Amino acid sequence: MQASEATKSIRKPTNLSLDSALLKEAKVLGINVSRSAEAGIAEAVKLHKQESWLKDNAKALASSNAYIEANGLPLAKHRQF
Repeated sequence: MQASEATKSIRKPTNLSLDSALLKEAKVLGINVSRSAEAGIAEAVKLHKQESWLKDNAKALASSNAYIEANGLPLAKHRQF
């Protein structure tokens, strides 16, 4: 989820347990803790989806890589670099 999508979505109040010293420092620095937490969670979700996709597609990726190692890139003779 991108930041623009996050700002348009419906917000739900949530309770979180955070390190009190870190929370205090964030408030002193004027950091919006809710938005920062949301950004961190969005990044964690993104990474989890990426890892899941790689795991789900590992066999196809390995097969494609093995083909290229054995046969080279298709249409490689037409590459201009």
